[in-house]
Amino acid sequence: MVSSSLVSISGKMVFLLAINSLLCIPHLAHSSTCTNPPIIFNFGDSNSDTGGLLAGLGIPIRFPNGRAFFRRSTGRLSDGRLLIDFLCQSVNASLLSPYLDSLGSSFSNGANFAVVGSTTLPRNVPFALNVQVMQFKHFKDFSAELASTGVNGLVSYDQFRDALYMIDIGQNDIADSFAHGLSYAQVVKKIPSILAEIKNAIKEIHDQGGRKFWVHNTGPLGCLPQKLALAQNISQSLDSIGCISSYNVAAKLFNEGLLHMCTELRTEIKDASVVYVDVFAIKFDLIANSTSYGFSNPVTACCGAGGPPYNYERRVGCGYPGYQVCDEGSRFVSWDGIHYTEAANSVIASKILSTDYSTPPLAFDFFCQ
Repeated sequence: MVSSSLVSISGKMVFLLAINSLLCIPHLAHSSTCTNPPIIFNFGDSNSDTGGLLAGLGIPIRFPNGRAFFRRSTGRLSDGRLLIDFLCQSVNASLLSPYLDSLGSSFSNGANFAVVGSTTLPRNVPFALNVQVMQFKHFKDFSAELASTGVNGLVSYDQFRDALYMIDIGQNDIADSFAHGLSYAQVVKKIPSILAEIKNAIKEIHDQGGRKFWVHNTGPLGCLPQKLALAQNISQSLDSIGCISSYNVAAKLFNEGLLHMCTELRTEIKDASVVYVDVFAIKFDLIANSTSYGFSNPVTACCGAGGPPYNYERRVGCGYPGYQVCDEGSRFVSWDGIHYTEAANSVIASKILSTDYSTPPLAFDFFCQ
């Protein structure tokens, strides 16, 4: 097994690696037979943010983020590709540009409205789900207007109906509630309101012509090194694999409600496809059976501070002074205590693409045009 020891990376080395990476960005590999990739619009939080936080607020996402694939930081909170990147590549679609990134971006294949820290509630704050939907409406109207005048490289009006709309949000609503001191009962009481926001978002997009929806549930929050490191007196609340039971039970209750909501939507908007994806089951299995997937230290962050057991320190973020990072050849599930490594995202993507975790079990390339 590869050593999982943590080693420090000096600022000088980070600078040299970042400069070298700009000179040679690896070719994005494709393996799909999809010859006409879908146009994709994504709504979510840091799990699928491909650079929205950096573009929108200018907050730097520092190297070694991005080291495993892009060889430079791209605004993603991972050492490489996110789950959404693997899904895009699976249908030969270009990686999604953040909606807020105006420099060098192409939106001919869709746009990514996800931003780190996003929630469903409260509404009308940057970058809540309803704000992301309002941004989409502006994008749709202006893109269609420009395309009608002959401007190339934009999504034309009729293409919005054939596009795939991905939703991956809700984790922060639940996690932040626990972080703010709410009890388990209080967190559970908030779930119907969170679900209502997601349902409203899908219906609004449907009103705008969207007919294809791909909805991810939330993962096992109680297994995140960040939550384990920050929680107080958790020894009595850990399950058999070392995760916080109450956090995971709350996530599962949210997921059950999300599944029910998707079922309702299929009867309410009969002309639409609504696919629910059980990401929780995939991630929990990956953590519980990490060794069988070739991973070690499933609840230890690769990039962070403080060392075992969790290597997470609130005041020392990945890439900031004082951080430590595991060797690049190591196999960690968690990248920074909150987000997953590229290696873990690759496994999760392959499970999703199997259709075993989707309801109904539609293949992702079903949405190829």
